[in-house]
Amino acid sequence: MARKKDKEQRNLPAPEQKGEIFLTPLEEVLPGSMLPYAEYVILDRALPRVEDGLKPVQRRILYTMYDMGLTPDKPHKKSARIVGECMGKYHPHGDSSVYDAMVRMAQDFNMRMTLVNGHGNFGSVDGDPAAAMRYTEARLEPLALELLRDIEKDTVRFTLNFDDSLKEPETLPGRFPNLLVNGASGIAVGLATNIPPHNLGEVIDGVVAYIDNPKIKLADMMKRIPAPDFPTGGYIIEGELKQAYETGRGKITLRAKVNIEEGENDKKLIVITELPYQVNKSKLLAKIASLREEKKDQLGGIAEITDESDRNGMRAVIKVKKDANAEKILAALYKFSDLETTFGINMVAIADGKPQQMGLLDVIRHYVAYQREVVLRRTKFDLAQAKERCHILEGLIIAVQNIDEVIQIIKTSESVPVARQRLRERFKLSERQAQAILDLRLAR
Repeated sequence: MARKKDKEQRNLPAPEQKGEIFLTPLEEVLPGSMLPYAEYVILDRALPRVEDGLKPVQRRILYTMYDMGLTPDKPHKKSARIVGECMGKYHPHGDSSVYDAMVRMAQDFNMRMTLVNGHGNFGSVDGDPAAAMRYTEARLEPLALELLRDIEKDTVRFTLNFDDSLKEPETLPGRFPNLLVNGASGIAVGLATNIPPHNLGEVIDGVVAYIDNPKIKLADMMKRIPAPDFPTGGYIIEGELKQAYETGRGKITLRAKVNIEEGENDKKLIVITELPYQVNKSKLLAKIASLREEKKDQLGGIAEITDESDRNGMRAVIKVKKDANAEKILAALYKFSDLETTFGINMVAIADGKPQQMGLLDVIRHYVAYQREVVLRRTKFDLAQAKERCHILEGLIIAVQNIDEVIQIIKTSESVPVARQRLRERFKLSERQAQAILDLRLAR
């Protein structure tokens, strides 16, 4: 009705039919197709939920693995099996999108705390891709179980899957603040998010401080959560960090961890041991090599670039010529290469059913409110279970106190339904209590 009135008010022509073709004005088609698409991308694909910090594909992968029993104490299972199960049950999209999301959750240089334990080649900081899903295996990390803890106790709402044949969780119980711990990045329609990862212990301390004092000021919170904590290390140059934590938007500068060491023949070595977040090491070294040719006046003092990284850690070495100034070369490298990058913080997540830009305290407030609901629902579930058990035990107590009469009633009844009915009438029992008595083994 509203659309019809709206059409009348704007005096738009009705769709004109020419044979089998309908001609519709563009101003009718665009809102009808673009808006639902934009809503889908924003709410169901690109942005994480503030409650568990997961996008739908990540949530479905973790729930699928939990469903398959891939807990940390069980053997790894083929990634192709997990991806197929996830696609068939909950996520009807391309297998590469599911596998890429799973791989990311297993990469310790992308995630502050990995949620998937990968077995095989899951890519590297040099930009090498993961092996095909038929070659790799995976299972859940112990920390991922904390996201899923008590899910069977009616702690979260479930919704029907794409073909209404199964139910999947709207959010996971999320027993730690995953949105802040692992961060998120995504591009929706007209919206984007870029949330930096944080230290697990610091974030939990911050949440506890908020629970103790919901009126806590940002300055006090930043004593507990001083800054993001990136998995690749490096240094943070504060910049607009306080503004980002206050408003949800701001820029910080990331810088590689670099030492100047003494090499052979009095030559200086610039040694890189940690990189800014999401910087590709091999591309960085290739870029420095090309800069050496382009900017000979500033970087001509570089003699050699070698990558000495091994399983013990990262070590990229830039050898400096004897007469060159290593400090000046390093300053030029910070300026022209990705040894120094900027990270644009843009904390957007789905909260209260819509995308919102939130500061640090807003994210924690939403998370704590959600955890209160999870604990309440879990407690109600446990109480209902305890009451049900208590009810049955009350019936069993009556049976034990009158065991001879109970046996007599059962022996003289021609069928189980008759025995159940006679027990109920004689001892004023409920049907469940009577059934529990009939299920008793005499040895007990």
